Amino acid sequence: MKPTYAKSETAYASTSVFERKKILASAKRLKKSRKLPTSIALEESTINELKALAAWRGVPYQVLMRMFILDGLHKSQAAVAR
Repeated sequence: MKPTYAKSETAYASTSVFERKKILASAKRLKKSRKLPTSIALEESTINELKALAAWRGVPYQVLMRMFILDGLHKSQAAVAR
C-alpha cells in the first residue's frame, strides 16, 4: 500500500485526527525554512532502492535522501571537530 500525504488543510479532514493548530504551526515553520532545489544524477537501481526503503519507513524518497545527506554531513563535521 502506497502512503498518501495531505498537501492542504482540507485534505487532513479525511485522514486521522489531527490538531488544526499544530498543523498550521508546522506549515508556518516549513514555509520559513524553504529548501533550495538541487539535482543529482543517480542510477535507476539506486533510485529504486531508495524508493523501496522510503516506502518501508513511510516517508517520501526525497525526504529519505535529505536525511541521508544531513546525517553524512553531521558525521563529517563531527569527525573534523575531533
